[in-house]
Amino acid sequence: MKQPFGKRLVLLAVAISLALTAAPAEARDLSLADAIAEALAANTGLRVTAQGEKTAEAELREAKGQNHWSASTSASASTNKQKDEDRNSSGSVGLTFNYPLYTGGKNEANIRSSAYGIDIAGLTTERARETLKYDVIKAYFDALESRHTIDVNQDSVNYYDANLTNVQQLYSAGSKARIDVLRASVELSDARQTLIKSQNAYQVNLATLRNLMNIDRTEPLNLTDDFVYDTFDIDLASCVDYATRNRKDILADQYTLQQKEEAVKVAEAGWKPTVNFSAGPTLSQTFEPSSHSDGSYDLKAGVSANWDVFDSGVTRAQVDRAKADRDTAQLNLQRAQEDADLSVRTAYYNMREAEHRLDSTQDAVSEAEQDAYIAREKYRAGEGIMLDVIDAQRALSTARLNHISAQYDYARYKAQVVDEMGVGLTDAERTAAAKMAGLPMAPQGTTQTIVEPEGATPDAETKDTATHAEATQDTDDVDTTVDTISDNDDESASDVANELAGNDG
Repeated sequence: MKQPFGKRLVLLAVAISLALTAAPAEARDLSLADAIAEALAANTGLRVTAQGEKTAEAELREAKGQNHWSASTSASASTNKQKDEDRNSSGSVGLTFNYPLYTGGKNEANIRSSAYGIDIAGLTTERARETLKYDVIKAYFDALESRHTIDVNQDSVNYYDANLTNVQQLYSAGSKARIDVLRASVELSDARQTLIKSQNAYQVNLATLRNLMNIDRTEPLNLTDDFVYDTFDIDLASCVDYATRNRKDILADQYTLQQKEEAVKVAEAGWKPTVNFSAGPTLSQTFEPSSHSDGSYDLKAGVSANWDVFDSGVTRAQVDRAKADRDTAQLNLQRAQEDADLSVRTAYYNMREAEHRLDSTQDAVSEAEQDAYIAREKYRAGEGIMLDVIDAQRALSTARLNHISAQYDYARYKAQVVDEMGVGLTDAERTAAAKMAGLPMAPQGTTQTIVEPEGATPDAETKDTATHAEATQDTDDVDTTVDTISDNDDESASDVANELAGNDG
């Protein structure tokens, strides 16, 4: 039975009213450590990078397959008829097994090159994880700074609003001029514009964080961590030294150089002979004339050699190109080391500059608060002017914003220093990264069990490779401590990583 139209209309109105008055979705509490873990487990860009490991593994299997047995089949059928003769029809089927006995070192070089490719892919993925971690830290602190900036700008709006009300009352009483009312109104409008911009910046920073975490782009978030000053006691020289020996991208460039060396050997193999072994049976059958229908079975085996003694300089050109690529890889490695040196120094200097600003800006806030209080009271007493009040309030807002900026600049630059050093993930972060879709659950430090390439600086004090891990302790953890690098450093690189991840221990 249908309900009356009026009753249905009332029910619809009630439903709309309940929807409009429903409480907004509760914001999810999000710590910095959780944000990093979720990003490592779900970030799309990282998943794309990780696919390179699967590609490298396939290339290695392909290279190994080129140096093993292969089999091919062949079949043929023919018929012919000559004048005054019977038709002759026959067919054959063969199976041939081939094995490369000698390729001039080409296959072996390709296998070694592909093995380096797996190491490069693993290092590239690990470096992408470290960079993603820094991006999340930066986005998290950007959002926190924006949130505190909103508070400062909201206080300014509240102050200018109250000031406008006070000036209007004084103007109505005849104790202040109309120009004071206009000036107070303009300042309030400007403060509201600044507040709107800071609110938008906060939403943009939250959107950036959600994007890195690959979560619902509209999910409300409540950032639970905040800035806590913690000293960074590692000296600059140790940071630079650590980066040049542990940056995953630099290690990847070292392996790339080794790949180019193998490419030269592949090209030079063109000057050498190749030797192949082949064997297999062949079955032949004559169909016409029927009197010759008996089949035959042959088993052949042999060794064949091939040597291109002249190719118009093709091999020479290939060798020259491979050597040029090798020299380019050497220069790229050198450039990567120089870039790492500069990036560490830049981040370190910026971090120290922000650290020095912390104390001075805190003092400036206290002084600006006193100045603003004096200016307001003098104006109320009729001894000051509106310009003094406005200037004092602007100075207070600027001082508070400068202090907030110094705090989060220090936090961001500290995280950047750690990232530029190439400090690895913590155990918890590595576990989260292993949860990424399509990746197997890897044991701790799997991506770091890589034999150091030729030409790398030996280092018995770090654990960035499997060899070093065995020489130091029974673990492959790449979060190596740098207190052995500098005798005066009590804080290790892994401690820094834990601190930035919000872990007390």
